[in-house]
This record gives sequence, structure tokens and C-alpha cells, in this order.
Amino acid sequence: MDGKALTEEFLRRLGFDARVTEQPLPDGGALLNIECEDAELLLGHEGRNLEEMQYLINRMIFAQDREQARVTLDVGGYRGRRRAAREAEARAAAEKVRQWGDIVELEPMNSFERWVVHQTLKEDPAVETYSVEVEGTTKKVIILRPRASRD
Repeated sequence: MDGKALTEEFLRRLGFDARVTEQPLPDGGALLNIECEDAELLLGHEGRNLEEMQYLINRMIFAQDREQARVTLDVGGYRGRRRAAREAEARAAAEKVRQWGDIVELEPMNSFERWVVHQTLKEDPAVETYSVEVEGTTKKVIILRPRASRD
């Protein structure tokens, strides 16, 4: 069973009347966008339910076929909106670093969100980013600081 069919069956068994569309990703995987009336329930607080469901779906796919590419689940375009918000937050924080020369610490984020911030600022010649673990959690914060001069 492919990722789309598996996700549809998973949602059906959970009692969701959902429509799943598939979009290929450059890495060979697929983005599965879920549309349903109960989108908030699927998302959960800060997308946690979505993350957990994606993990379970990928584990089931892997159990069937170890060569099958991973799927990324989205609900109603949530990931795209979240990505755009993180990119804007990263650019605003970088502007503070450039303007004031201060170190800026962003709120704790999951690995995908940290990746978005790092990717957004990787070419910025004035700012460097690095992740630091938040004690007692599974999340990390990103620290932005002025890039050391290479003289």
C-alpha cells in the first residue's frame, strides 16, 4: 500500500472524513496534503498531532517496504504557513543582530523549524546561527549572533 492509500485508510479508521492529495517532492518522497473539517484535531497543539501521525505513517510504510521514500503530511497548508512564519521570524531576528550587534535567541523549535531558520540565514554574511539544546525538553533554540570577521 502506498503512502497516500495508507494515510487515507489511517484517517478513515480514526473517523475522519478526509481528502488526501499527493505532490511529489524533489527527494523522491511525497507531500500528502489532508483536507477535512476537523483539521484542528489533526494538527493538535503546535502541529504535534500532525508530527506524530507522520511518524506513524512513515513507520508503517517502512515496515512494508524499507526502500519506500518517506512522506510528509500536511493539513490544509499548515506546513507552508508555518515555514513562511519561521522565515519571516528569522529575517526579523537577523535584522536585529545586524542593527544592534546583539545576540538573539529564538523560541524552542522542532528540527524542521530549526532547519528552515538555518536555511533562511545560511547565506547572510553578517549573521551566523547555531542550535542549543533546551534542558529537559526534546527541542532546541536557535541563537543568532554577528558573524565573526574573517580578516
